[in-house]
This record gives sequence, C-alpha cells and structure tokens, in this order.
Amino acid sequence: MSDYRREIHRSLNALIAANEAGFEALAAQVIADDSVWDIAHPVNRLSGRAAVIEGFLRPLRAALGHVRRRDEIFIGGENSRTAGGLWAASVTHYVGTFHAPLFGLLPSRRLAFLRSGEFYRIEEGRIAEAKIIIDLPDLARQAGRMPLPPMLGTEMLFPGPATHDGVLPATGSGTASLDLVQAMLGDLHVYDPDNAHSEGQTGHDGRWHDDMLWYGPAGIGSNYRWEGFVADHRAAFLAAFPDRKGGNHYCRLGDGNYAAVSGWPSMTMTHRGDYLGVPASGKALTLRVMDFYRCDFSGPRGKIAENWVCLDYGDLFHQMGVDLIAQANALAG
Repeated sequence: MSDYRREIHRSLNALIAANEAGFEALAAQVIADDSVWDIAHPVNRLSGRAAVIEGFLRPLRAALGHVRRRDEIFIGGENSRTAGGLWAASVTHYVGTFHAPLFGLLPSRRLAFLRSGEFYRIEEGRIAEAKIIIDLPDLARQAGRMPLPPMLGTEMLFPGPATHDGVLPATGSGTASLDLVQAMLGDLHVYDPDNAHSEGQTGHDGRWHDDMLWYGPAGIGSNYRWEGFVADHRAAFLAAFPDRKGGNHYCRLGDGNYAAVSGWPSMTMTHRGDYLGVPASGKALTLRVMDFYRCDFSGPRGKIAENWVCLDYGDLFHQMGVDLIAQANALAG
C-alpha cells in the first residue's frame, strides 16, 4: 500500500508536540481547510480547521503540559464501506501532566495518559475528516474521581499489542484480518438471552482465540477470555440494552494482522435495564463505537486475539440525563 500512513503518523505526532511558534503553520499542512472533526462529548462536531484548532487541539495542548502522543496501534487502508477513500486509524494515549481543566474536567496536576481512538480520512495528504473518542471518564479515574461505579472489569491503562507490531504493521494480510472480523460481527448480533452467548464466537470453529484479551473504556474495564468478556461486560450490557443493534459503520479497514471498524453512532438501543448506577429510563439511545482488533493466523484458523474498544460514554450518559464530568468534579476535595 501507499505509505501515506507513515506520513500522517509522523505529522500527527509532530503537530501535538509542536512549539507554539510553528503550531498553526504545521496544522495548515496537516489539516484541510474545510476538515470536519467529530469528537467525543462534550466537544462533538467541529467544522473547519480553525474550529478544530481552537475547539480541540489548543485545549488539549493547554491541559496536558508538554503533551505527546504514545501510539499503540496506527494502521491504514481503503475503507470497505460505501464512503470509500483512504483512512488511518489509531489507538493512542495523549501523555502529559494534567495541570489545567480539559473540557470542564478538573485537573489532577499529575502525569496522565488520556486514551483516544481515532479515525482519519485522508485526501491529498491532509486530514479531510476525523472521528475521535477520548476517554474523559478514564482521565477522571486517573485523577481519583471516577464518576462511574466499580461494577465490571479491571480498570487499567490500554496496553499495546502483545506482538508489539501495531504501529505501521509491515506483515500480514489486511484483507484476511478484516474478513475475520466481519464474519465475527455478522454472528455477534444474535445471542441467547439466557447466557449472552452467540454462535460462531468460541471453540474450534469460533472467531475468538481461547486466550482473547478485551480492553474496554472506563466503566467497563478490561477482561480475559470469552467468559471474562461475558461476565465483565456483555451480560450487564445486554441486560440493560436487550434490543441493541450494531454495525452501522462509516469505516471498516484492514492492515496487516489488524482491523478497525467504527460507527458514529454504531448502535441503537433502548435503556430497559439498570446500567452502571443509572436506573432504566426506557429512552431510545445511540452509541458511538470504535473497535480495533489484532488477529492471529499462526494456527490452522485465524482467530481474534486482542480487541481494543473505545465507546463515547460521555455522550451515552448525557442521553440518559447524567453529566459524567460534573459527577467527577463533585468528587474533588
């Protein structure tokens, strides 16, 4: 494939770390004039490069002192969805000292790793469109002000891939990886309400590796193996949103042993059961989703070995009438 991935990877890392004197000139080289960025709640849509700079990049640079990107996955490829085009997708952390408020969240004045899932559409070498989910609830957790109850999996920093090859992968078949993920997604939407199991997921013919690792956002946390995924995330989610429908993706791409998919929103569902401390409301909800997968083709069948999941829970809870940033700030001493 064209190595536009390498150029946009280099540019994004340079942009976030640029000194103030060169920042806007570099932004003009990286971001198209009419670029549209959709960011997690409470930022939401920013139209035009000036709005992206003032509404997202400057606040991020001001809040996290000497901020740098720490990319764990950075892949690219052609979008298999009808929108088409060249895209790049990443799992990264913005690393710095959290010394000033960020989108209303009070600072910890300590080292912080702000996790972020990102999709970028590239035209003529510049970013024409972006979707970004920053995990502000997890940033609040790091500050000791977790706005959600400790009900589910292990809250932790997102690790990089076990194979340490997620940034600009040089081997593997992106087509095979995306085919595997799409086959899994096709089966996942049908489940047994008694045990939250879906056919085709586990076992000899299943899509998931027996030792799968699933890394989720603040409020869900991370878990190990299919039974951990069901116990720490899936059962509670399906009990709260039993009619959920997913897969409404604007982008699906594969690169090497990796694949990534995202919808804005991806899911529609009804809030029929209590979830993370919020009583059932009966409201119709939507959920913005990003999934990144590492596939393992070392055995006779390809298997999904790791899955990094970014969900815009700030937006989901806003729809349920809950302000997670206000709840986190209320815990400040």
